Amino acid sequence: MKSDIHPDYHIINVVMTDGTTFQTKSTWGKEGDTINLDIDPTSHPAWTGGDQKLMDRGGRVSRFKDKFAGFV
Repeated sequence: MKSDIHPDYHIINVVMTDGTTFQTKSTWGKEGDTINLDIDPTSHPAWTGGDQKLMDRGGRVSRFKDKFAGFV
């Protein structure tokens, strides 16, 4: 197996949006580099339970609800 085709796997520092830091292994950057995250589990609505709105632009949701209203 060729040894020069695999990327270097090393430890980097990660800074989350709230300022907390941790170390992880990655192929990004060089040994000891720091990556600052713009979105992380403490700030993204998918993990924090933020507002989620269901848009019914074409009436699809309304038609679905009407079609299966008495199903259950």
